[in-house]
Amino acid sequence: MKIGILGVGHIGKTLGRKLSAAGHDVKVANPRGPETIDATVLETGARAGTASEAVNEVNVVILSTPLNRVPDIAPLIAGVPAGTVVIDTSNYYPGRDSQIAAIEAGEVESIWVAEQLGRPIVKAWNAIGSVSFALKGTPPGTPGRIAIPVAADDDSGRAVGMALVEDTGFDGFDAGPLAQSWRQQPGAPAYCTDLTRDEMPAALASAEAARLPKRRDLSVAAIFERVGDGTTNPHSEYGVRLSRALFM
Repeated sequence: MKIGILGVGHIGKTLGRKLSAAGHDVKVANPRGPETIDATVLETGARAGTASEAVNEVNVVILSTPLNRVPDIAPLIAGVPAGTVVIDTSNYYPGRDSQIAAIEAGEVESIWVAEQLGRPIVKAWNAIGSVSFALKGTPPGTPGRIAIPVAADDDSGRAVGMALVEDTGFDGFDAGPLAQSWRQQPGAPAYCTDLTRDEMPAALASAEAARLPKRRDLSVAAIFERVGDGTTNPHSEYGVRLSRALFM
């Protein structure tokens, strides 16, 4: 497939490497320009370009940016054909994104994103830590293979998202419509806990919406205390242990 990725942060750079290594035609872009994209992102065949180039004539656009950037990206996405699948990987962290009133009032993050863009989206790759995503992919059928939930209102878009998740080394798990995607938001049992396909249904079902924000904020405080800042990711095993202790 022809894929454009906007954002080459922790998740976006791994998407660029994994999807191009899987044989897809991948273009990547960030707000600072193609010359600033690290060569390691391009080592398996992805090409750097501008944001406009990345979303031009592609089958799939993947947004891998902080959630508060979505309104800025909306005009660019407005020109993308309706048949193009748009996948969002973002999560809401008010300390980074500033408070968004609708989400604070309980609106599902993915639905807010879809409203900002004015089009259907697929939610994928938001519920796995960046280090696990980079290092723990395995071939299909591997015992203990980690699953990643994929939510969308459109069955065909969800199928595309699940297939691409498989191409990045994880089991794509059908998490239903966007209205249920709060079950894979930060603070939920399925969020960054490295679960298998067999473990995922119970984790999604046991999520309690009212408890997610407090659990999310507790994890942020614990990580900040451990690493000393809000941008450095902890070691993968610590992050998984912390998420399991707080979210499950």
